[in-house]
Amino acid sequence: MALYCWGSTVHGELGLGGIEEEQIMTPREMDWSQAANVQQAACGGSHTLLLTNDGKLYTCGNNDHGQLGHDTNNLPNKRPQFISALENYIVTQVSCGLSHSLALTNWGQLFSWGSNATGQLGHDLDMVSYPAPRMIKSIATKTVVQISCGHSHCLALTNSGELFAWGANEYGQLGLGTTGKKVPTATLVKSLAGIPIAFIACGGNHSFAVSKSGAIFGWGKNTFGQLGLNDLDSRCYPTQLKTLRSLGVRYISCGDDFSVFLTQEGGVFTCGLGTFGQLGHGTHGNEILPRMVFELMGSKITQIACGRKHTLAFVPSRGKVYGFGLGGVGQLGVGSSVSFNTPQIVRGPWFESFQIDAAQSTLIVGKIFSGGDRCFVSLLSDASAGEACGSADFRLYSPDTQILSLTADASRELAAVQAEQTLDMDLISLVETVFKSLACFNASWLLPNYEHICCTSKHPGVDVGAAEEAFECIRKIEHDTLKQLIWEAISTELLSSLVASPADVETLRVYLTLPMYHEFINAKNYAKLHSPFSQAVQNLQKIPLKIVTQWWSNQTKEYFERLLENFKNVVLYIMEFKFPKVVGGDTRQEIRYEPNLAAMLNLMAMLYKINHTLRTEKLPYEQFHINEIDDMFDIRLDYVRWVSDTNGTYFSLCNYPFVFNASAKTLLLQTDQSIQMHQAMQNSVNQTGLLAMFLPEVQTIAQYIVLNVTRENIVQDTIRELAQYTANDLKKPIKIRFHGEEAEDAGGVRKEFFMLLLRDILDPKYGMFKTFEDSQSIWFTEDYFENEDAMFALIGILCGLAIYNFTIINLPFPLALYKKLLGEEVDIKDLRDLSPMMAQSMQAILDYAESDLEEVFDLTFSTTRDYFGEMQTIELKPGGEQIRVTQDNKQEFVQLYIDYVLNKSVEKSFNQFRFGFMKVCGGRVLKLFKAHELMAVIIGNQEYDWIALEENAEYKNGYQSGDLQIRWFWEVFHELPLEEKKKFLLFLTGCDRIPIQGMKAIKIFIQPTPDDKFLPVAHTCFNLLDLPRYSTKEKLRYKLLQAIQQTQGFSLV
Repeated sequence: MALYCWGSTVHGELGLGGIEEEQIMTPREMDWSQAANVQQAACGGSHTLLLTNDGKLYTCGNNDHGQLGHDTNNLPNKRPQFISALENYIVTQVSCGLSHSLALTNWGQLFSWGSNATGQLGHDLDMVSYPAPRMIKSIATKTVVQISCGHSHCLALTNSGELFAWGANEYGQLGLGTTGKKVPTATLVKSLAGIPIAFIACGGNHSFAVSKSGAIFGWGKNTFGQLGLNDLDSRCYPTQLKTLRSLGVRYISCGDDFSVFLTQEGGVFTCGLGTFGQLGHGTHGNEILPRMVFELMGSKITQIACGRKHTLAFVPSRGKVYGFGLGGVGQLGVGSSVSFNTPQIVRGPWFESFQIDAAQSTLIVGKIFSGGDRCFVSLLSDASAGEACGSADFRLYSPDTQILSLTADASRELAAVQAEQTLDMDLISLVETVFKSLACFNASWLLPNYEHICCTSKHPGVDVGAAEEAFECIRKIEHDTLKQLIWEAISTELLSSLVASPADVETLRVYLTLPMYHEFINAKNYAKLHSPFSQAVQNLQKIPLKIVTQWWSNQTKEYFERLLENFKNVVLYIMEFKFPKVVGGDTRQEIRYEPNLAAMLNLMAMLYKINHTLRTEKLPYEQFHINEIDDMFDIRLDYVRWVSDTNGTYFSLCNYPFVFNASAKTLLLQTDQSIQMHQAMQNSVNQTGLLAMFLPEVQTIAQYIVLNVTRENIVQDTIRELAQYTANDLKKPIKIRFHGEEAEDAGGVRKEFFMLLLRDILDPKYGMFKTFEDSQSIWFTEDYFENEDAMFALIGILCGLAIYNFTIINLPFPLALYKKLLGEEVDIKDLRDLSPMMAQSMQAILDYAESDLEEVFDLTFSTTRDYFGEMQTIELKPGGEQIRVTQDNKQEFVQLYIDYVLNKSVEKSFNQFRFGFMKVCGGRVLKLFKAHELMAVIIGNQEYDWIALEENAEYKNGYQSGDLQIRWFWEVFHELPLEEKKKFLLFLTGCDRIPIQGMKAIKIFIQPTPDDKFLPVAHTCFNLLDLPRYSTKEKLRYKLLQAIQQTQGFSLV
């Protein structure tokens, strides 16, 4: 191994001794005993630091400011001289400014010496210079892993991911948000907090930091565009250079006023001052955006190095070092003092003058170094080992220069610690650092093989599987101290470091990985874990919040389910322990504001929105329900306060409707009905009383809607009767009187009324609805006469009245109707519910991928309809009849077609229906319901639980559950096929569907009658069955089947 150098050596900075030449035009071997051991050369303005493999530091060159570190006099050294003050330390990194020096030891200690004119030594003392290395105390408690010097400023990166800066700040090169005044002590660059920094670099008066996933932040002087930000404004805050993010920059080298970027693919980009050709673009112009050096395209560069105004690049496949830029003192190594604006081959012994390929060379380039107006190259002599063997690759980071992160090996090591084992100090340090540091946390569990490069809203760059394995190891830790260290670090330090406006998308990875921590399963931790986490998420500004929600939406069902369950469990835990039950009386509590509960519910609301708007594999809606809620709280009182709260300031569970199950929502619906009906009746009473003061003969205003109808003309009678009532009256309870019948309406007559009325309204003779044979669903007709408006409004009113009078009606509309009522979007799934054949046709168009779609389907943006016997063409968009459906526009065509069928074609008739419905049910209560729930409230559902029906039954007037006839009855009933069971339900209750709350909401009563010659009789008003005491089980079966066959059946087929 050997060390070669070239360029200026006016002050002996090349370490060649007392030679006459001050400029070395081509690489010359350094005749020095330690030359073969040099691992790094750092070049200042006119002095050089040479670091050997054994951690010893030598210096040579100018010593006007004591920058050589010898603490004797300020005489220059033309030969490398050992710094005895660092004799007891192992130095691992060095860096130089114009006239000052830094050295980093293997313990992460940082020493500085030389000029201190602008505080660049970080000692906060008034001395202009320090000739001997001195530890920087302001950063002494930190473990530094990387250093870099500008002309008169410094950067230091610690193993916890903190970046410190000090020294000159004329251009804002410290990144502290200020300019001008020098900063003599190491100061944290707060604006980069949480970013997992992988690399730092300084130019003359500008600075860069590169994140683990290739985000570049630059700040400081930008007079020539050296920050690459497409302008010439200097920056005092780190500013992201977005144009190179996707390329994965791994290494940066800077000259005085220009910057060179090396990407993971080996490409080289340059920007800034180009006067001397140092950008390599074949011109002498400046560049304010990073531009690729095209002369080096096709070559994979692995090393770059910048001097004051020149650049070096190494191509290992060719064994060539290229130089470009200022060459006045031989710093390009081409044998002359000419400057070049395109890459030139450095004429070193590793590349003989006329040799096309370096494969036969006996020397291989190890590393290249440059600074000031000089360069160094270390050479390896073992050429037989193959191409570029042993050459350094600056794109690969040495582990000891990187911030700490939790690797798979470290996780397994933690899990392997025995319960009573003495902890290793390095392990304690790792745990305390990683779990306290947001940057370290965000640097952990990244995707392998550079797949994490370019972190975006769609690509977090996290190996979620690896993170899950790591947290599983952490869960298995048995050592109490270790568990406590992790808990304290996360709950006190990590969570408190989360901010609303993070510096970059990479700082958000914590929101993806931290919920895997097993302590989230324990709801008791809510105050220290769940609540701060939830608050941090909700405090995020709009863009970072959107990114986090996008990441969560893209995770597996298992991940998302666990996230929901953890916070849902906390809600239940807080409800149980913060709202303890009162002994005696009604044990249900009044809900009140509790900050932790609000935080959990707000996060659940966010997860609910993600689940229903962003996720493809959605969790069932019911998974968000908290079934215990209506047993624990007086939700009726909560609802009353919610609807009365005009300012929106009252904390109410009604703001989180997803927590209510069907039973709770029905209770709230009943509460709303009670409120509306009470108000309507109260208004009637008040109005009667007021009129009676002046008109004693006035009749009492009814507190019920009483509809007098005939069975023969039920539709017209109903329209006539309803016309007498105002919207306010429609909130009152409804009673039905059939002409000529004496039955008192206790509910059964009302059921019968709804069934008969709907059967007639939906009769094809009215032509208001059309039935789709393939689904047996109905939909509004496209064409009707103006005088039929009232009929559509009537059906809307009937639906509202059914809700407000707790009556299930069988109205065979698809789910789309209820989505439209609630303002939800309809899509192809709704078309499929209405007409599977129509939806299949649309899906076929979407699925067809061949280029001949136009010929195969022969469609335009139009459709046809039958308008009273005449076929009409309807354009789906202006000029649609002339627009062919193609692969490019088929998505739009399908959307427009669905919109036409479900919206535009039925707009008038649906609006009339909606008008009628909202006259009765237009309150806030609808905001609590999803479409499928509203549908179940109106038409019930078919989720039968026949065992629950039996368990809920009551026996009267002599029957008991253990009686022989009762046992026979249930044995016979459970043996019946489903259709026969449904007929029994219809026979007894007037409807073969069940309420939204389920079968438990149906209570039937069975009483005996003496004569077993008769059939069982149903009193639908009361769900009461007269069951004679039959002498045998077979007779009971025969009579029961006879009875249920004879029912009229108001259900629609």
